[in-house]
Amino acid sequence: MCRYSALLFVSAHLYCDSGAAMEVLMQGSIYEERIHEFSKKIGRRIQVFSTGGGMFSSFNKLHMAENMVKDLKKYADMDIDELLGKLSEEELEQLGNMVDPDDSLIPPSERCRTQTKKKPTGPLNRRHLLQFLEKFAREQEDWPEAKTFQSGTKRGKVFVPRIQPKPKQDDDVEVELDIGEDYEKALNTANESELVDLAAILGLHSMLSQDQYHDSLTNRRQRPGTGFESLVKASMPKPLPMEPDNDTNTKQTSDKVADNDPSLKTLNWNNIKNIRREDFKKLFEGLKKNTHLESLSLANTDLTDSLVKRLIEAVRQNKTLKSLNVESNYISGPTLKDLVAATNVTQTLEELRASNQRPMILGNKIEMEIARLVEKNRHLLRLGISFDVPDARMRVTQHLQNNYDRLRLKRTASGST
Repeated sequence: MCRYSALLFVSAHLYCDSGAAMEVLMQGSIYEERIHEFSKKIGRRIQVFSTGGGMFSSFNKLHMAENMVKDLKKYADMDIDELLGKLSEEELEQLGNMVDPDDSLIPPSERCRTQTKKKPTGPLNRRHLLQFLEKFAREQEDWPEAKTFQSGTKRGKVFVPRIQPKPKQDDDVEVELDIGEDYEKALNTANESELVDLAAILGLHSMLSQDQYHDSLTNRRQRPGTGFESLVKASMPKPLPMEPDNDTNTKQTSDKVADNDPSLKTLNWNNIKNIRREDFKKLFEGLKKNTHLESLSLANTDLTDSLVKRLIEAVRQNKTLKSLNVESNYISGPTLKDLVAATNVTQTLEELRASNQRPMILGNKIEMEIARLVEKNRHLLRLGISFDVPDARMRVTQHLQNNYDRLRLKRTASGST
């Protein structure tokens, strides 16, 4: 028995068991056909494939399969240990590489066996290795060139881009439109200002200036000397007086809130600078027990987290406040989240505006937490907070829409009864 036949039999025997398929390595092309007739004779299913070669005909495949079955019958009663003992170390290593499959449970870097048989000369010195590689690369001679390099010499064909002819554009084609005699007479007798009005009605903005378009929409007569080819002149905006400062007396209004004044329904402290902390504290302390105030606006009043925490305690206890505005202040994300959570205690607040704070970005975690808190509130209708996370923005929008629908159904049900 030759060594190649022994190696072939051992590899075939190791690949199969009593119930599995036998995979036989043979020299030739890859065979993927299953030979049912011969597998019945030996009681096993055989799949024949090879490592190289050309194409064979069906007759050659069948003939080689018959020979393979006969060879397997010869080796059926042989001892595997005896066959393995006749193999050399190189043949055993080759057999192990063919038989042992890759384990998919170990990392790819550890699946390959060590191919280096040379013993290490010493510990790894990366710096010394890089210096050696650089020195070795510099000492190597350049590859011989078939033609020596000469500056200014062009070799090969020079690329010339193909010039594509430009398509000829046809001249403007006149299209005859039948618009009726009355409309045709009206257009023929219309002056330029009337045509400007018609262009504004048709929405031809590029043909008009802003003044012409505005005059046409407001049913004003076009200014004299203005037409389609007239020069566009800048018009000075009308001066408007500055808005007066908020003259609300913070001390008096905070006293009214603390005294639960029934005449005070709306309180606006917007844009008031340098409000004393005592006034804020008195306002928030009186808001806890106030039963008449419905709207509170504190936009651009330099509110900080320490003051807003007092406001949060007031919102948790107040049951009549419906609108709260704390925009353009210095409220951080966690404090803003606590303010939204405070609205869920009594669930009487319908509008909360808290955008344009000093920390412009709240963060993914804070925004998702605010969205979760808003979904628990069944009475909040308007929320003024800028969300950067699309998921939080869509969830809040959908929940507020559901609250609107619930309020509408409740209103229609009460109206029908």
